[in-house]
Amino acid sequence: MPELPEVETVRRSLVPVVLNKRIEAVEILYPRILQGVDEEDVRDVLVGSEFTALSRRGKYLIFELLEEWELIAHLRMTGRLIFYSNGEIPLAKHTSALFDFGDDGQLRFEDVRKFATLNLVKKGNYEQIRGLFTLGIEPLSADFTVEAFSQMLEGRQATIKGLLLDQTKVAGLGNIYVDESLFAAQIHPERAAGSLTDVEKERLHQAITAVLEDAIANQGTTISDYRTGYGQEGTFQNKLLIYGKKGELCPRCQAPIEHTKVAGRTSHYCPRCQVTKV
Repeated sequence: MPELPEVETVRRSLVPVVLNKRIEAVEILYPRILQGVDEEDVRDVLVGSEFTALSRRGKYLIFELLEEWELIAHLRMTGRLIFYSNGEIPLAKHTSALFDFGDDGQLRFEDVRKFATLNLVKKGNYEQIRGLFTLGIEPLSADFTVEAFSQMLEGRQATIKGLLLDQTKVAGLGNIYVDESLFAAQIHPERAAGSLTDVEKERLHQAITAVLEDAIANQGTTISDYRTGYGQEGTFQNKLLIYGKKGELCPRCQAPIEHTKVAGRTSHYCPRCQVTKV
């Protein structure tokens, strides 16, 4: 599933090419992509309108429209939002929806697995989108301070990996970037969140920020389906240090990398240089 860096990369790549263009037509080729709204209502709101801004919250993309509406997109596992400058380019086999800007190209929502979603709501009315409404702090925002992070972990018996994956605590983190951040901070994924020392909390806070910023700078991680808004692969997979590296040697201490299940997810770690459970 695309995580924060991938969704932010899609946002940044689409902003220059989809904003302030009149939406001439909307086609919903897979109706189940729509959540709580029907195709006719989507057309009524979007056709003749335009996307005036594009923001991100966690793993959600929020397209602001005229008349105080917002179109909310979630890529789920294999969704792609790709801009095509030429609407004559044949549709990909798994195109679920398209937004046509006439001579100014098309925005197409492609999804092999068909889990991606679109919601249409009045601006800021996210109650019906539970995953968006309950999101926690943004890890690249000014609110994500060491103090706020420390308070979040205080007294928690959940594993540190499980807590970081909890979208109601920290928005946008997923399996790849939690593993990479914990490795950078030298913290075992099964440590109880509340057991981290002040020094470890600060180190992990810095690692999360640094890993996410580096991933965004490299346009995210493409392992299989993810693409930018221009249809290009990311390159951060070439910089991964721990994720998916079972059996390879730790780049820090040369011990063989291991993996285990934590919070239901396969978790990669170095048994020597990531501090074990206390």
